Amino acid sequence: MHTLGMRTPLLTLAVLSLLLVQCQAAAPSSTGVPTNAVPGPTTAQPSVAAPSGSLAPSAAGGGDVAPSPVRADDVTVPPGKPSKKYTMGLVVGAVGDPFYVSMEKAAKAEAEKLGIDLIVEGPQEYRPVLQTPIVDAMIARKVDFLLVVPTDAEAMIAPLQRAHDAGIPVITLDTFIGKGNYGGSGPEGFVTSYVGSDNFEGGMVACEALIKDMGDKGKLLIENTIPGDSSNDGRENGCKAAIQKHPGVELAGVNYDDNDPNKAQALVSAFLQRMPDLGGIFGTNVFAAEGAGKAVKNAALTGKVKVVAFDATAVAIEDLRNNVNDIVIAQKPWQMAQLGLNFAVNYLEGNRDLPRNVATGFGIITRDTVDNPETKDLIY
Repeated sequence: MHTLGMRTPLLTLAVLSLLLVQCQAAAPSSTGVPTNAVPGPTTAQPSVAAPSGSLAPSAAGGGDVAPSPVRADDVTVPPGKPSKKYTMGLVVGAVGDPFYVSMEKAAKAEAEKLGIDLIVEGPQEYRPVLQTPIVDAMIARKVDFLLVVPTDAEAMIAPLQRAHDAGIPVITLDTFIGKGNYGGSGPEGFVTSYVGSDNFEGGMVACEALIKDMGDKGKLLIENTIPGDSSNDGRENGCKAAIQKHPGVELAGVNYDDNDPNKAQALVSAFLQRMPDLGGIFGTNVFAAEGAGKAVKNAALTGKVKVVAFDATAVAIEDLRNNVNDIVIAQKPWQMAQLGLNFAVNYLEGNRDLPRNVATGFGIITRDTVDNPETKDLIY
């Protein structure tokens, strides 16, 4: 687990990200895992601009597309504590999920440092019908600012609009609503900022690494969660874009498992029976990858069917060590929380000149790098 209280202070944030060209050029090791995807003893690399097709072709908002992402290491948050005791609400995607546990711990540590009161709540399952009443309760409590991980790009527009109409500014973390065109003319334009991964890039990076591990040929299955979630949809689309660049690779299909690892396992098990020559599986989140990895192991196909896990949970790392999955992509939930809270304080203190779209980047973990000291900070 993270020692979140020891994080670098969020004045200038460093991002861990991957250059797509490095993944494409990575040479496979004897285990089939690209060993130079993360050069040297560290997993830190500079971010890259959002690839074509991601939610970021415009730098200024307005129109129908999202603002281009700003690298988090290019963001400087003015120092100083708030002039009053603010109360802020953080609504995560699902309680108990290791990703959101990491986000919550970081948010609480940052709130204590800033001297603000923070209320953290979330639904038991990653569903808008369960998250909406929690958002409405935050509105009723009249929090000064609301940070939310929206569980659906469309269904959560109206609840967050109600917060805005009640005079509560909104930042979304990890996922966005609408097209992510914050500050623009769309129905989501009222949101202050998005702070999270460029998930199109993340899916592309993950599947470039997977395709390299597959020997640049074969059939690739995308194991996804729930249609309509901006994060996982972005990863799916990024993976498809990577597949299109490789004529020897075929998209075998896309499953949706409702964020249930048991359902993911059942779906992948059935798929493996129909398609025993499957070459690789991209799990778009921790539950998808966990279920997919178990299905591959139970079918005695470990090593033959390569698995990429998105999100660096302890379970994903254990599966990596046990050869159940082959590559783990790490996000930065702690960084999303820290930067989001600092943005919120700045906004309430009158600094409204904040970036609309901030990309926090990725780290990559393989069996060659899993024991590096830096890797410990990437595990949720």
